[in-house]
Amino acid sequence: CVLASSYLFPLQRSSGLALLFSTNRPSLCLALATQVEANELLEAIQKGLAAYLEKKRLFFPRFFFLSNDEMLEILSETKDPTRVQPHLKKCFEGIDKLEFQEDLTITAMISVEKESVPFKTIIDTNRARGSVEKWLVEVEERMFESIHYQTQLGLDDYAAKPRHEWVLQWPGMVVLVVTGMFWTTGVEKALRTGD
Repeated sequence: CVLASSYLFPLQRSSGLALLFSTNRPSLCLALATQVEANELLEAIQKGLAAYLEKKRLFFPRFFFLSNDEMLEILSETKDPTRVQPHLKKCFEGIDKLEFQEDLTITAMISVEKESVPFKTIIDTNRARGSVEKWLVEVEERMFESIHYQTQLGLDDYAAKPRHEWVLQWPGMVVLVVTGMFWTTGVEKALRTGD
């Protein structure tokens, strides 16, 4: 049982292990040594998994908002991009769901309030070839692009319609931004003219 005791010398102080070593039963010592080797292997696997998840988080930083279990669920379902849906709220504050088509392209983002904002450029998840983080980076880019585009359209439309109609036709984010822009312009004008 010298092999097992060399692995576990620091643990021999505990009464249970001291009793095991005093029985001098080689099969128990061998089983204990095998358990120690299995624990070391498990620790190496856990370190490798942590490094893998860290690499994915560095590629797509919004993964830092997810637990390891949630990330593993997402990364293990690379053939089915729709499996990301339950975790979107943690990655993107304003997105509740993505609108997937049958060919797994993404055409719009949908908020908790059920407002749909179409993507200006459609996202093809198949191009990522199973790398969830790649098409999620593209979702982030398309989100900014689409909100910017919708805001410009809303800004152009603001003066053309009565406000009570305009507010109901545009997503909440667009309404907030455009209203803020016009309010700021009005305040600046009032301060300059003294009105």
